[in-house]
Amino acid sequence: MLTTASRLLQAGDGGSLPAIAAFNVITLEYAEGIVAGAERAGLPVLLSVSHNAVRFHGALAPLAAGCLALAESAGVPVGLHLDHCEDADLVVEAAGLGFGSAMFDASTLPYDDNVAATAAVAERGRELGIWIEAELGEIGGKDGAHAPGVRTDPLEAAQFVEATGVDGLAVAVGTSHAMTEPTARADTDLITRIAAAVPVPLVLHGSSGVSDAGIRAAVGAGIRKVNVGTQLSAAYTGALIASLGPGPDPRKALHAAREAIAADVERLLRVITNPSIS
Repeated sequence: MLTTASRLLQAGDGGSLPAIAAFNVITLEYAEGIVAGAERAGLPVLLSVSHNAVRFHGALAPLAAGCLALAESAGVPVGLHLDHCEDADLVVEAAGLGFGSAMFDASTLPYDDNVAATAAVAERGRELGIWIEAELGEIGGKDGAHAPGVRTDPLEAAQFVEATGVDGLAVAVGTSHAMTEPTARADTDLITRIAAAVPVPLVLHGSSGVSDAGIRAAVGAGIRKVNVGTQLSAAYTGALIASLGPGPDPRKALHAAREAIAADVERLLRVITNPSIS
């Protein structure tokens, strides 16, 4: 069943989950595996299509159509999310294709330019009924991303949210994108301080570099949305390589890769949405 990030994050109707999970989609097999894993766990999920994935395919609409069909037929709530989008027009296009949320990423711009660009997208998002996430701080690759100077400042975060009107905030708290080992430590003290200062849900990027225990601690400290990308790609690629045979038919290997994603999603959903369970 199709849903939105905002609905998943809202309280009421029996209470909301501590956090929701957004898993990156690169191909249709990713989306199929994510939905299968969510259905096995009996938990809601967000299918997250990044701007880089759109560049890979050359367009958003074909992959979006597949994701939308999967979401509408799923036995659990599934939402469509546009991730790390650097083009305001693509946010508008996504809203017309069934996406209920988008992360607009102007974090590489100077602060004042980031605020201006993000505020314009947030206002357009309200007109379109789409939940807008932004980023403050540097959630980069491994080089320098763990230095204290690149982390999100709670006071600046509060000012940024007020100035832009965004619905969610991705914060730099010690994690990094594209990590293949769980060696990063999310700064739970900083998360707690940002959550106390900011009136919108906080988002953790770079969670593939964080242990299960670290993710649980981050959720307990105030993270409300957890993004997962690299970890799924590692599972997919590993299973694909291990299963490729000498013949021309790739379906057996693709099935194994899709199943590896489903297994990871099922496990990670239980970690993210049930932080008190070890």
